[in-house]
Amino acid sequence: MIKSIPNIKHSDSGNFFLIAGPCIIENDKNPFEIAEKIVGITDRLQIPFIFKASYRKANRSKLQSFTGIGDKEGLEILKAIRDKYHVPVLTDIHTAEEAALAAEYADILQIPAFLCRQTELLIAAAATGKVVNIKKGQFLSADAMKFAVEKVRQSGNDRIMLTERGSMFGYQDLVVDFRNIPWMQEIDVPVIVDITHSLQQPNQPEGVSGGMPEMIETIGKAAIAVGADGIFIETHPNPEEALSDGENMLPLSQLEELLDKLVRIRQAV
Repeated sequence: MIKSIPNIKHSDSGNFFLIAGPCIIENDKNPFEIAEKIVGITDRLQIPFIFKASYRKANRSKLQSFTGIGDKEGLEILKAIRDKYHVPVLTDIHTAEEAALAAEYADILQIPAFLCRQTELLIAAAATGKVVNIKKGQFLSADAMKFAVEKVRQSGNDRIMLTERGSMFGYQDLVVDFRNIPWMQEIDVPVIVDITHSLQQPNQPEGVSGGMPEMIETIGKAAIAVGADGIFIETHPNPEEALSDGENMLPLSQLEELLDKLVRIRQAV
């Protein structure tokens, strides 16, 4: 299925694939900086790469939180990145009405974890014919994700991926159950591990999500060792200045070293 994604490179390398980029399109400059850096790294390491960025964030803690630069503006930047660097792009959608709009610009539509049971949203995403990446809800078992997959398949689209992003462990923490990787692979879909959001600490008292970025490498190594098909990473040149989810992002300067280690683990496995 990965080989069928437009502009995907290195699909015969035997490596895991990478979904990476900033949390959200913040402006018309840094998405290109991030994409160019990752393209260079993944070309060297022969990693299939999909650029990720949200054009709009609909699930922020506070009303004043940054939600985007404008829908059309954000989507146009995603398309420009696809055209300039010849890589597929992925973005989130939050309502059924967004599916057709986002599909004009993106190769992969992502269903956020909190919305993975929303039937109308899954049907609308399926109807676009695009690849649909469904994030596993923090409140669901791996086995329960077969029902989300069935909704998309029964709507005529078999281009589906699932992403593990941790399970709720108390009110403000997550834990990754690595059994979920082989269990969701039994549904006959590629399985990705989100190694940044799985370290998120949501709903902190100050209204901004926290995180444990120092554990990103640990989660990534374990995911590859267990057999994940892909890795999802949010990264930014200056996470402390990021307008969304900066507390659990990987600094862009650390990405190459991490991916080099993960490639070697993949080869060993």
